[in-house]
Amino acid sequence: MSRNDIAAKVPAVTLGFWIVKILATTLGETGGDTLSMTYDFGYLASTAIFAALLIGLIVAQIAAKRFHPFLYWATIVASTTAGTTLSDFSTRSLGIGYIGGSLLLFSLVMLSLFVWYRIEGTVSVATVSRPRVEWFYWITITFSQTLGTALGDWVAAPPGDMPPGMGFGYETGAILFGSGLALLALLYFLTPVSRVLLFWAAFILTRPLGATIGDLFDKPVASGGLDISRPLASAILAAIIVGLIFVLPQRAGTHAADAKA
Repeated sequence: MSRNDIAAKVPAVTLGFWIVKILATTLGETGGDTLSMTYDFGYLASTAIFAALLIGLIVAQIAAKRFHPFLYWATIVASTTAGTTLSDFSTRSLGIGYIGGSLLLFSLVMLSLFVWYRIEGTVSVATVSRPRVEWFYWITITFSQTLGTALGDWVAAPPGDMPPGMGFGYETGAILFGSGLALLALLYFLTPVSRVLLFWAAFILTRPLGATIGDLFDKPVASGGLDISRPLASAILAAIIVGLIFVLPQRAGTHAADAKA
């Protein structure tokens, strides 16, 4: 990092970042479902628990003076577990369905990005180094995690479910969202499309990919799943994430000191 660069409070966007992000979103699905379904806390109570944890971690993240890998990824996992239960509460308990939930949450993601851009002049994650920008970052991320859950369920759930889905199933859903990420990677390497736009598109798509993979773990074999209990799947995923944080390079992103933040 040059003397004219400022370290961000979030990690540099590398291949390792995306690997851990996909695993974290998968853990969010299995972890959220563990509390709300396996332990029968329900969607609303589970959302309240995870939201309290998320807010506490965001406050700690903002109070930190520099990037801390474990604190950052713990906050990401909290946002995706909260997103899982909040999405389920919205689409199922409130009865707005996957289509209504997806449209509502997409609007909230776009609104968050719009307000962030109007105030800061950029929505680049490389500029996340000040409290106000960090709040925009974590609000947008939480909306995107919730949106991704609704999208994943909408694509995978059978048409006869309540609420009804598209019926592609979990395996096909994972392939579809994985293909979408592959397309974004091609756009990144082969075109001049905005890197900021591609980042947020990829960030949103990793969540439904994680949702379909997470559901694939715990659903019965007859339903196309692996029939692994949610708590066990969550423990395995958490252990892998911790191991990867040690193994994969974890460094803060940077931005030019004179760039608009």
